[in-house]
Amino acid sequence: MAKARNTARPSLTQSRLKEVLSYDPEAGEFRWLVCTSNRAPAGSLAGSVSSALGYRLIGVDGVRYFAHRLAWLYMTGSFPAEQIDHANADRSDNRWANLRAASKADNMRNIGMRSDNSSGHTGVGWHAQTGKWRAYIAQDGRTIHLGLFDTKDAALAARNEAAAKAYGEFHIPS
Repeated sequence: MAKARNTARPSLTQSRLKEVLSYDPEAGEFRWLVCTSNRAPAGSLAGSVSSALGYRLIGVDGVRYFAHRLAWLYMTGSFPAEQIDHANADRSDNRWANLRAASKADNMRNIGMRSDNSSGHTGVGWHAQTGKWRAYIAQDGRTIHLGLFDTKDAALAARNEAAAKAYGEFHIPS
C-alpha cells in the first residue's frame, strides 16, 4: 500500500483541491466533482479507510493524502503546520468540528489507554512498595509525580485536576 503524503510542503493547493473534490464539513465527507476513473465517478465518495491505519486516504493527482489533512487545506487554505487531532479519537471522523490543530505531544494525549494499564485509568497506578495508589502526568517529556493516595479515586481526582490544568482542551478525563 502506498504511504499517505505528510510532508510539510505538499504540492497540492486549495484551488486544485476544490477543482476535483467537494467537502461537506458537517458530514466530514469528500466527494468527487470530476470523474477521475471508472472507480471514482463524479459525485461518489472519495477515498477509502485504511484497515491498517484507520484513517481515510484520498488520492489526488497520483499522491495519497490523509482526508483530515485535506479537510484542513480545504477549509483554511493551507496544510497544518504540525498535526491534526481527531477530538473524539475516531480517525475516520473528518467532520470539521472534530478536527483541531495539535502538536505531536497534544495529539499523543488522545490515543487511548495503553494495553498494559492495570488501573483502568491513564496516569494512575498501584505503587507496590508503599501499598498506595500513585498519580502522575507526563509533560514536556517528563513524568511529574503527583503523590501517593490511599484510594484509587483520590489518585484519579488528583491526576484529572493536574491534567486539566496542564493539557487544556486536550485533557480527556480518565
